[in-house]
Amino acid sequence: MNLPRWIPSEDGEEAALLRELGIASTEELFADVPRKARMGRLGVGAGLDERGVVETIDGILEKNRPYTQFASFLGGRFPTRYVPAAVDAILSRSEFYTSYTPYQPEASQGILQSLFEFQSLWVELTGMDAANASLYDGATAAGEALLLSRRIHPGERFLIPASLPWEEKSVLANYGGPHGVRLEEIPFDHRTGCLDLGAFRTAVLKGDVFGALVDLPNGFGGLDEGLPELKGILGEVPLTVVADPLALTVLEAPGSWGADIVVGEGQGFGATPSFGGPLLGLFACRRAHLRLSPGRIVGATQDRDGRRAFTLTLQTREQHIRRSRATSNICTNQSLLALAFLTYASTVGPRGLAQLAAQLHARAEELATALRAVPGLKVPRFDAPHLADVPVEVAHGTATEFLERLRGRKVLGGVPLADPRPAKSGDASKWFLASATEWTDARSIAKYAAAAETSAGATS
Repeated sequence: MNLPRWIPSEDGEEAALLRELGIASTEELFADVPRKARMGRLGVGAGLDERGVVETIDGILEKNRPYTQFASFLGGRFPTRYVPAAVDAILSRSEFYTSYTPYQPEASQGILQSLFEFQSLWVELTGMDAANASLYDGATAAGEALLLSRRIHPGERFLIPASLPWEEKSVLANYGGPHGVRLEEIPFDHRTGCLDLGAFRTAVLKGDVFGALVDLPNGFGGLDEGLPELKGILGEVPLTVVADPLALTVLEAPGSWGADIVVGEGQGFGATPSFGGPLLGLFACRRAHLRLSPGRIVGATQDRDGRRAFTLTLQTREQHIRRSRATSNICTNQSLLALAFLTYASTVGPRGLAQLAAQLHARAEELATALRAVPGLKVPRFDAPHLADVPVEVAHGTATEFLERLRGRKVLGGVPLADPRPAKSGDASKWFLASATEWTDARSIAKYAAAAETSAGATS
């Protein structure tokens, strides 16, 4: 008999299927599955026609509270920025959004060239020698940097700041755990929020360190002016810097002060946050470490007629070479988001990006001034220089409780800094990061301050 469908759509089909299988009921079909492992009936009602589906979905959507109805001060690693219309217009061209895997260079010169230019842009911002064609996101790019450091230098210990966002610590632990890596957190100065250089030096002198990672800005939004001293302490041990692309438009490139690997999250250049994605991992390193790096690299060459051409020049993933020699098991790269990154940077331009960084800093200062006047808030919690993110401490309750009260007043006040996992929060339970965006103006700041006035002293 012919049973082309897995889900019966007509009376009698299920009975015919059971007869063909030689069993009496679906219960008998699943007899080997323990009852406690079964989901049971899902309670799904009868099917609807198309109009009924639309009405039902519209009713569900009416429960949403659109992001645009809130005054938002969310930021940190995933900033909200205005994306020029040109970015989506270019990304929507079919020759780009269908060209994720350019294995045939003769047919994919457009996407290959865009990835080459993307790599060149990240190299220029970081001061590194070479960049790959992107990774999945900033956190996994940091994980790949850990693995590259281990291939470069022997050891079991990897140093990270205690102020690093907890999500990135978790990803690094996942990457390093199977390789016997021990993550060691270096404390921060509780006045500035910056890395404790004395503790860092002591940790390095203990030996067995194969790498260190720091971030710019750090997990508290601060610009740590002591980072250029780290390479002198580490010597031959590779230094990884997690850098914000916008910060690099106005700060000295990490490559100029000793970084060996620079990674980052590129979502803020051309993509808006959307329930945690899509994201873009940025990765660059020194030329000496290029063949040990993950992912794939687009290179410029010449065709047989002497014309400039582009091709994939390095592919170190396990699908392309022997698994024992592969540097990573990542499947691909974020080509479309890399193109968005390149298009955004090209559209806004070097001067526009520098102006944006200055604008966000000025608005962050205005935000800090307004919140500083609210009883029950310490603003900023740390006094290191900052760009667009302001660390805040609440006097009563936790930061998460305070931010929940703000949300009830249509203010997205910031991102809590505490690790939400049990027994992980510590002092950070009272800290959060409020960020200035391009929509931060006098009206939104006043709305935030007013909502904070009625929320800061409340108890849950």
